[in-house]
Amino acid sequence: MASVTTLAPISLTDRAVAEVKNIIQEKNVPADYGLRIGVQGGGCSGMSYLLGFDKAKEADETYDLDGLKLIMDKKHAMYVLGMEVDFQDGLNARGFVFNNPQAKSTCGCGSSFSA
Repeated sequence: MASVTTLAPISLTDRAVAEVKNIIQEKNVPADYGLRIGVQGGGCSGMSYLLGFDKAKEADETYDLDGLKLIMDKKHAMYVLGMEVDFQDGLNARGFVFNNPQAKSTCGCGSSFSA
């Protein structure tokens, strides 16, 4: 079973936590699911962020962030260490925003980076 660690390598702003909790309620996400954050190959800069609901797997770490279960593959931590996830709800942009100090370069879409 995945281990539970207290200190998450990333943070979510209050707006992001509130939006995730809204989605969980609106979409009836099962209680045993958590918010998976990670990276995957692809995107215009070589890697893109992964954000979605999933069950914890063997290689995962789980964290408690303001009552939110956060799931992350242990191998992804080095790419997102210190990252802050925010949620914007403005006229020009609506969605989750990734502020990643580990990213060497990013691109215009805001969800792709190189490490």
